[in-house]
Amino acid sequence: MSDPISYADAGVDIQAGNQLVQSIGEAVSRTHRPGVLEGIGGFGGLFHLRGSGDYKDPVLVSGTDGVGTKLALAIEHDRHDHVGQDLVAMCINDIVVTGARPLFFLDYFATGRLDVAVAERVVRGIARACELCECSLIGGETAEMPDFYKVGDYDLAGFAVGVVERDRLRQRQAVRPGHQLIGLPSSGIHSNGFSLVRRLLAEVEERPEQLAGVPFIEALLAPTQLYAPLLANLADLDLFDSAAHITGGGLIENLPRALPEGCGARLDRSTWSEPAVFDWIRGLRRVANEELDRTFNMGLGMILAVPKDRVDEAVIAAKSAEARVIGEVVEGDGVSFWERRP
Repeated sequence: MSDPISYADAGVDIQAGNQLVQSIGEAVSRTHRPGVLEGIGGFGGLFHLRGSGDYKDPVLVSGTDGVGTKLALAIEHDRHDHVGQDLVAMCINDIVVTGARPLFFLDYFATGRLDVAVAERVVRGIARACELCECSLIGGETAEMPDFYKVGDYDLAGFAVGVVERDRLRQRQAVRPGHQLIGLPSSGIHSNGFSLVRRLLAEVEERPEQLAGVPFIEALLAPTQLYAPLLANLADLDLFDSAAHITGGGLIENLPRALPEGCGARLDRSTWSEPAVFDWIRGLRRVANEELDRTFNMGLGMILAVPKDRVDEAVIAAKSAEARVIGEVVEGDGVSFWERRP
């Protein structure tokens, strides 16, 4: 008779999972805001909406996303501390365009063999980002799946829920021609377009040591900007009618999602600066300008549609984020530019 085998023999180490939960407990607890009914360890995260605020007609807003193939570069270069912020930003930036304030977040970490030290770095990054967004990390799942992922690989998914009063929802139907477009700078590539970036890296023979004084790999992997605190304040002041989180599909695909039928956008490229990483990509002369605009944020991580008579107030309120007027809403459709790149 064959010797008995255990779950650990099959590649799943329950003790490692328990060790991870213990190591992240304090960081997770620091994210908890009023409304959280219990800490991690239960079968489901519990959150009491009334305990988080006096809402009269609340609308819950949900979002889910991942980090994509940016993880492949992060894993290759042992950069695990900021991908948690990428995950949180990709989810929460999507829901705050509605005017919602984040309530809680859950994460999913899947790997072939759990490396507790790596997973702890990732989850601590998630917790730090949740703190910055005033969002409670109330649960998560660590899935150890032997033979499904290559050794050292892992994948992430996140799930965010926020709340907004129904009569305070930001909706694109309020936008009209003449609305001004305010851009909030990105920190770099953020978390979209990395399949193209990795293809370029595989084809180029030389890589620069630095971009604008930042080590090359750090410039590529700069964490996605968190826009939640700023947009929550701007929504409270009623300073924007709609907003577009510039993610996959770039400027061309995402900005129209914040505009009603019959409205388009005209952008003036001279009004904002692009991070050096986009200069590097363009300098390779492998990707057409139109493809860049349809793939990357090109230096604008969030774009707000603001009534013309409130634009000065909005720019001042978002001064800390280096906000600037980048264009306007016009009759028509799609996105056009006042100034073409050489």
